[in-house]
Amino acid sequence: MAAKKPTKKTNASADELKAYYKDMLMIRRFEEKAGQLYGMGLIGGFCHLYIGQEAVVVGLEATAKEGDSRITTYRDHGHMLACGMNPDGVMAELTGREGGYSRGKGGSMHMFSKEKKFYGGHGIVGANVPLGAGVAFADKYKGNDNVTFTYFGDGAANQGQVYETFNMAALWKLPVIFVIENNQYAMGTSQQRSTSSAEIWERGKAFGIPGEAVDGMDVLAVKDAGERAVKHARSGDGPYILEIKTYRYRGHSMSDPAKYRTREEVQKMRDERDPIEQVRNILLDQKYATEDDLKAIDKEIKKIVNDSAEFAKTSPEPAPEELWTDIYATEVPQEA
Repeated sequence: MAAKKPTKKTNASADELKAYYKDMLMIRRFEEKAGQLYGMGLIGGFCHLYIGQEAVVVGLEATAKEGDSRITTYRDHGHMLACGMNPDGVMAELTGREGGYSRGKGGSMHMFSKEKKFYGGHGIVGANVPLGAGVAFADKYKGNDNVTFTYFGDGAANQGQVYETFNMAALWKLPVIFVIENNQYAMGTSQQRSTSSAEIWERGKAFGIPGEAVDGMDVLAVKDAGERAVKHARSGDGPYILEIKTYRYRGHSMSDPAKYRTREEVQKMRDERDPIEQVRNILLDQKYATEDDLKAIDKEIKKIVNDSAEFAKTSPEPAPEELWTDIYATEVPQEA
């Protein structure tokens, strides 16, 4: 185990730090449980876990207000939980049950919440980026001051539709924050092997879009950068790019053995840069919480997560008739 580094100075209050710790720990424990259910065969299809990247979405959600929107890709469970979606409904959707957010028909990659303005969960790499700009266009058209957080990865950053969207967003000064969750690997290909520019956010300069790189393992750094981005977009100055440099501890999906990197590389990140441990150390060093306080939080969260798994297991599967709901074709084919 690496030696403990000195705790960074922060102006964050005890309540803020506890909230970040609790939210990140909720995502971590939920994803661990989802991995277990996948191994038991209770979750089918693809399942991409967010373990290691918790500080990104928790830090940015701390800068959002009521009315703001978010749209992301397939590594989306953390985003759902961070914006306040119910763990029961998320877990039930993962297991394809009626109690899920998309009534069991969307699964891991395709669930939505109109109430929380969470617009997916999209499986096509980069396809959510123009959709996010579209949501931002709607807010600009309506004349409100809402912003849209549009998340995508370092792999998607090489897709042509991303740059078409940058161009349109800059021309129309759309209130969209492009969040590049750079976890260093596009599936199994490192950024160094797939991306010609070392700093992806700088590609926005060609379109006149400002931005910055952020330490995505530090929730306080993410929140700080997020506040700058939100202020820019909310004031009518157009889009902003945040390249948040993070790291995923697990494979690309549950079927990925992640042999393209060493165990030592992953363990080094866990030991030295873990986002949850950083906040934990601040809470303890600043005497904002005791070990017993943090154990109580962990116990509370484990209960919520275990309850969500039980809810998912006991929720019925969708009725066959659900195949004909929420689709454009409304006429049920007649039997021959």
